[in-house]
Amino acid sequence: MSSEREFSHLDAQGRAQMVDVSAKAITRRLAGASCRVSMTAETLARLHNMPKGDAIAVARLAGIQAAKRVDELIPLAHTLPLDQVEVEVYPVEGGVEIRSKVVVTGRTGAELEALVACSNAALALYDMIKAVERGAVITDLRLESKSGGASGDFRRDDSTTVKPSDVPPSEVKP
Repeated sequence: MSSEREFSHLDAQGRAQMVDVSAKAITRRLAGASCRVSMTAETLARLHNMPKGDAIAVARLAGIQAAKRVDELIPLAHTLPLDQVEVEVYPVEGGVEIRSKVVVTGRTGAELEALVACSNAALALYDMIKAVERGAVITDLRLESKSGGASGDFRRDDSTTVKPSDVPPSEVKP
């Protein structure tokens, strides 16, 4: 981040404030995020049949639910009319990757909603598997891409994963 950029959530006195977005144009905005949950191969093989039920189904629903509540979880976040939230969980070496895609038509972006969807899906997945593996680790929560709005598009250059903009989550099967 450039040292010349100002923090948008601070007023002239350095106090936290909610950004006034009323003058911004309403545009279609997309955001994608991802994170990983490391676990043993034995746990990975049991994700659909854990003591509490289907861990992947619960994680997906928890992520979607969390994206819809970001304004309650992040103090200065705006309430957004979400058009779409998708969360997918699929196996990767050493565990699973969780990927979210959020679409909104509004005055501000959906990056927080995509990130919160992934983080809450990962926490719900951990809750589902902790009975058989307390050592699971949640890592690499990150914004993968965003489009729309005055700040333009962002796409992570160093990504080693398939991004939501490359393959819609609904087409990825665990």
